[in-house]
Amino acid sequence: MTGARGTRKDTQRQSRPAGQGEAVTHREHGVEELCAAGEKLYERALREGRVPAADAADAPCLTDFGLLHPALDDLGLLEPVPPAAALHRLLRTSAARVAEERRREDRLVERFERLLRIDVRQSPDTGAAMLRLLSGTEQINQAITDAMVDASEESLTIQPHAGLTGARGEAARDTAFGRDQALLDRGGRIRVLYQHTLRHVPIVYGPLESFRHGDTEARSLDEVPDRLIVIDRKVAFLPANDDGTLALEVRHPALIKYFVTTFDRLWRLATPMFPKAVQPPSVNGVTPRQRAIAALLVEGHTDAAIADRLGMNIRTARLHIAKLATTLGSDSRAQLGYLIARSGILDQEP
Repeated sequence: MTGARGTRKDTQRQSRPAGQGEAVTHREHGVEELCAAGEKLYERALREGRVPAADAADAPCLTDFGLLHPALDDLGLLEPVPPAAALHRLLRTSAARVAEERRREDRLVERFERLLRIDVRQSPDTGAAMLRLLSGTEQINQAITDAMVDASEESLTIQPHAGLTGARGEAARDTAFGRDQALLDRGGRIRVLYQHTLRHVPIVYGPLESFRHGDTEARSLDEVPDRLIVIDRKVAFLPANDDGTLALEVRHPALIKYFVTTFDRLWRLATPMFPKAVQPPSVNGVTPRQRAIAALLVEGHTDAAIADRLGMNIRTARLHIAKLATTLGSDSRAQLGYLIARSGILDQEP
């Protein structure tokens, strides 16, 4: 082990052979972090001149580092190397390693010096990363804020129900209000696509009423994709995991074009939202919400799946299903699916 002196090893070994009492586990370490047993035995050896070799069983690091060595006249005893001599040897070894690292640095510089003189052609995006993974709410919000500082045209957002709940959603709303107002002050436009379940929620129409001025518009759909933010059709942000603690920053033009096209198509299908809007009228006693639920029931989705896709809790979903069953005169889940198909409500315009 002499070649590994002065280095850390995250390994363990038994310091006393089997048959000589209970084995003690010794964690190997660097000489600059001498263990308590080794330090105590080395101090004792310096004071007494010699110690029995058996006493070093719990501190094998002393012989590994060359601080103790067998006595010439009695191999059962260990003698200490004077601290000054040991320190000089260890420093000399360390200096040799430092010198080798410096020689390696010189070789790297020499190798890359010619390559650094090559004029590397930059992409049209002037070196900006096409894809970047953001970790943590703070980093995600900061990246969006940085992108909004230079924005002057338009911000597009798809906001599902789940993205507005909890402390994280509240913090994101507080951060977003200031940067959205700044975009509006610069003459920009904001379009937001929500789920229908958010039409009458104060945390949605409250900020819309609070903006001092500017071009803002919100629409809603029964179902929307996961959260998406597109800024000036140059950069987009979307979740990279289920809990929203990771996000992907996208600057690839083809992907940005795809996101904007998807948003515009959903936008044309969506219903305009207004603060404190009235409930949309029903068709033959079936509300638009119940019609959306009926479509998912016919597809065979469970109550939990319907609630998740429409952004509502399962109790609300079951209440709508019960009202739909009453309206259509259904006595069972199987009969409800049949009556939905026969009623033709899915073929009618909401």
